[in-house]
Amino acid sequence: MTTPSGAQTVRFPSSGIDCDAWFFVGSSDSPFEVDGKRPVVVMAHGFAGTKDSGLAPFAQRFAEAGLAVFAFDYRGFGLSGGQPRQQISLERQADDYRAAIVAAKKQAGVDPDRVILWGVSQSGGHALTVSSGRTDIAAVISVIPLVNGLAAGRVAYEQVGGAAIARSTASAVASAVSSKLGRGPKMMRVVGKPGDRDAALTAPGFLESYLAIAGPSWRNEVDASVGLEIGGFRADKHVGDIDAPVLVQIADHDSAAPPHAAAKTAFKARAEVRHYPCDHFDVFEGNDWFEPCVGHAISFLTRHLADQTVSAR
Repeated sequence: MTTPSGAQTVRFPSSGIDCDAWFFVGSSDSPFEVDGKRPVVVMAHGFAGTKDSGLAPFAQRFAEAGLAVFAFDYRGFGLSGGQPRQQISLERQADDYRAAIVAAKKQAGVDPDRVILWGVSQSGGHALTVSSGRTDIAAVISVIPLVNGLAAGRVAYEQVGGAAIARSTASAVASAVSSKLGRGPKMMRVVGKPGDRDAALTAPGFLESYLAIAGPSWRNEVDASVGLEIGGFRADKHVGDIDAPVLVQIADHDSAAPPHAAAKTAFKARAEVRHYPCDHFDVFEGNDWFEPCVGHAISFLTRHLADQTVSAR
C-alpha cells in the first residue's frame, strides 16, 4: 500500500497490539511552531473505516498549514494488528486513541502539550469522549459526529422500519453469542443499497459514497455485534469537562449521525459550530463541502493556536 505524500509509516502499541499510523511532519513554514515544536493532530476514521479511506486529504491539508498529523487505524482494522478482525468495540477504540496520543507525542518536532483531537462520524464522538478531563488537549474538531446511539437508532428506525431493526438486533445478539461459544462472529456488510437486509448503512447514495473513498485496506464487512455497541454510545455525556476549544461540524441533512444530537452536544460543550447543507459523506474530498469543512477547521485552529503563538512570540 502506498504511503501518502509527506507521510511516514509508524507502528505503535495499544494494549500490546501493534497499530499502524501515518505521521506527517508538516510544512517547514509553520505559524504554529514554538521553539521548534508544533501541535499534532491525532485522527482516526469513523464506523468500520480505515485511514486510507478518505483521511489523507484532511491530513495533508493540516500538514500544509504547518501542523504535524498522526492518522491511525484501530486494532482489528486496516493495517493494524489484532484479533478478532472487523469487530467494533467503542471502549477499545477510545483506548486506541489514547495510545495514539502517547505515540504522537514522541514524534520528532511535536509539542506534547498541544495535541489536537480530530474525528469524523463515529470517531467524532471518540474525539469528544477522549478529550474530556485531559489537560494536554489544545483543541478538538468533531466532524459530522455520532454522539448518541439512541438518537441514531431512532433515525435508523425511521429509515428502515421496526422489522429491520429487530432483525439487526437479533443478528447482533447471535454474533455475540456465537463468538463467546468460539464459533466466530456473524458478519454483515458495512454499507449496502437501500433495502439491503444484511448491511448496516443503507441510506440512498451511501454505498456509492463509501466506495468512492474506500482504500485498499478497507473491507465491506463488520461484526454484527456492533448493534449492541452503538445503542449505548453516549459521547455527549461528559463534553462539559473538555478544557479546550471545540469545533463541531454538522451536516444538516445527515442520514447517519443525527444533526440535532450533534447540535445539542455542541451547545453543552460550548463549542463553535459550523453547518453544511449536505449529507454524511459530502464533507469528504471529491464533494462540494470538503473545502469549506477543512477550511473552517484550519481557520479555527489558526485563531486558537497560531494567533496565540504569534502573541506569545
